[in-house]
Amino acid sequence: MSGDALHYRSAGVDLRASDEAMSRIAKHVASTRRKGTIGEFGGFGGMFRLPSGMRSPVLVSSADGVGTKVKVAIESGRNDTVGHDLVNHCTNDILVQGAIPQFFLDYVAFGVLEPSVLEAIVSGVAAGCRENECVLVGGETAEMPGLYTPPDYDLAGFIVGAVEEDAILGSSRVENGDVLIGLESSGLHTNGYSLARKIVSDRLKLSWDDAFPEIESSVADVMLSVHRSYLRALTPVLDSVHAMAHITGGGLPGNLNRALPKSSDAHVNAGTWEIPTLFSVLESAGKVSREEMYRVFNMGVGMVVIAPASRADEIIGSARVAGVVGWVMGDVRAGSGEVIIG
Repeated sequence: MSGDALHYRSAGVDLRASDEAMSRIAKHVASTRRKGTIGEFGGFGGMFRLPSGMRSPVLVSSADGVGTKVKVAIESGRNDTVGHDLVNHCTNDILVQGAIPQFFLDYVAFGVLEPSVLEAIVSGVAAGCRENECVLVGGETAEMPGLYTPPDYDLAGFIVGAVEEDAILGSSRVENGDVLIGLESSGLHTNGYSLARKIVSDRLKLSWDDAFPEIESSVADVMLSVHRSYLRALTPVLDSVHAMAHITGGGLPGNLNRALPKSSDAHVNAGTWEIPTLFSVLESAGKVSREEMYRVFNMGVGMVVIAPASRADEIIGSARVAGVVGWVMGDVRAGSGEVIIG
């Protein structure tokens, strides 16, 4: 055998960059500490004490990513919001079962680790954890040359929350006659980006710094708008709610049906809200059918709450206090588990 001695760096992994990255993110992780946190940053496993005072706590967990929204962050050089998106998305996913977030872990994988990019990502994760009052107990940063082509990276998150067993929300609580309450989205959120990016680049021929048509913001600003968390809007009224649907990939038809019993349909009145300009521009420029739009995008509705009609004003009022617009957008009727948009 011949040749010079090999080392990890010659194979594409820079341990010094890893050390620098860990040093950079430590302060962001520390900023999320809250009651229940055990141990310090850098352990092999994150530790968290279960909430005290709960009679019969059930842990609710979820894992997700932000899809090809990561490509927008990479190409625009703005990596400090996708981590926030990630936490808010995961928070909403467990909130639909009535769970309050407790702790979060992230996973970031690079072809070549760039410490400043990692710090930007984790600063966003930390911002999301602070907003949703959960602690970032740990995570993993991987450098995998040959698997990802620089400057690409991938991002995933894992959340754990808690709910009393007798307070778990879901389709079993839904009754015919319940109303559907829509809560406005803050934009695309974290789904539909493969189609949105194609329309922006191929049909609209826009770069990230260009103005988005009919909107007084840049393309990057519009596309990177942070996925809204509904935790603060809904926590005060969870005991008035029967079920919820977080409107992500699959849109209203592919998510609202998950909150329905098999004996009921959700009747959505599309005339109860104005579809935001962002979606109208994408629909027109891409010549996308309205049916496809509803299946790919949230169309301005980030969360649907199913509740008794008598509780609608209370829920809409709670959302308003948190700065979120809500409205009655339909109702639940006898059926077969379908979502009917008309």
